Amino acid sequence: MTNKKTIVPPLPQEDLEHVLTHTKPLWEQVRGGRIFVTGATGFFGIWLLETFLYANDQLKLGAELVGLSRKPAAFAAKAPHIANHPAIKMHAGDVRDFVFSEGGFSHVIHAGTTSSAPVPPLEMLETITQGTRHTLDFAVACEAKRFLFVSSGAVYGEAPSKDHHFSEEDSTAPDPKNSNSAYGEGKRLAELLCRLYHDNHQLETTIARCFAFVGPHLPLDAHFAIGNFLRDALEKKPIMIKSDGQSQRSYLYAADLMIWLWTILFKGEPCRPYNVGSEHALTIKQLAEKVHGTLQLEEKVQIGTGGKISFYIPQTARAQQELRLQEWVTIEESVRRYFSWLKVNF
Repeated sequence: MTNKKTIVPPLPQEDLEHVLTHTKPLWEQVRGGRIFVTGATGFFGIWLLETFLYANDQLKLGAELVGLSRKPAAFAAKAPHIANHPAIKMHAGDVRDFVFSEGGFSHVIHAGTTSSAPVPPLEMLETITQGTRHTLDFAVACEAKRFLFVSSGAVYGEAPSKDHHFSEEDSTAPDPKNSNSAYGEGKRLAELLCRLYHDNHQLETTIARCFAFVGPHLPLDAHFAIGNFLRDALEKKPIMIKSDGQSQRSYLYAADLMIWLWTILFKGEPCRPYNVGSEHALTIKQLAEKVHGTLQLEEKVQIGTGGKISFYIPQTARAQQELRLQEWVTIEESVRRYFSWLKVNF
């Protein structure tokens, strides 16, 4: 499914205000400064750019953000309210070998790898590792103070049991005999690179291990179950579950995600990973029923059979206790907000 509108509108005002409310004191770190962001035009990237702009304008920070994109012109056509803002500069290049942007930067956010597109495992592994190494080299060259690496809960591999919530202290890992482990293994190696650059270059590298999310700009035609369900609802079709629906996931709303990422960048302890996500587990079947009930849909949920059962839920005590983070937006409210945004834009 593709967006019927060439230009996407700004994020909901209530979401931008929500992020600023819970991060306001932190932004003083970038007053008059510059931030560099890889993956600037993806799901995470658009949210990072727009929440930065809102804080920059509201607090009169006088800061600048440079975003890396392979196709800046296409992004400018899609989101002119972001790309044409005077505080935003787009830098063309591939995360693996981009030409270093000129000038100094106080903060670098590396969000330049996505798992939403079908990429061959070897290319996925190379993009993650080479891209992280290159972006770390850039952070050192531009004398950045802090570096945020957007990692993934995939570093833990498969959950050992149904009720297991992954902790940052878990020693589980992806299966190296499985080529589908390329994403998780790449993120693990990238985290090690962050540690090495911290030790060898005194770069304050912070790590956010991200799980599953929902909100505007989440792809509707990828492997994200909640995006697929909302697409079905938008098209007034029955919500389709291709499996028996017994796998478990949890979803953090994108505005909460931004609060967590900005907080980890500005306040996180270097080389101390923080899980980012919701602890409220739902089976895929329960999720479909939650979407159905929240939106009061007429068509019944259709459930398939079989499929591999997996469990992907974080434990977030570290972020809650050390950084005072929490899940402010419920799954029901997340569904309502995203669906309302979709109805305007599709």
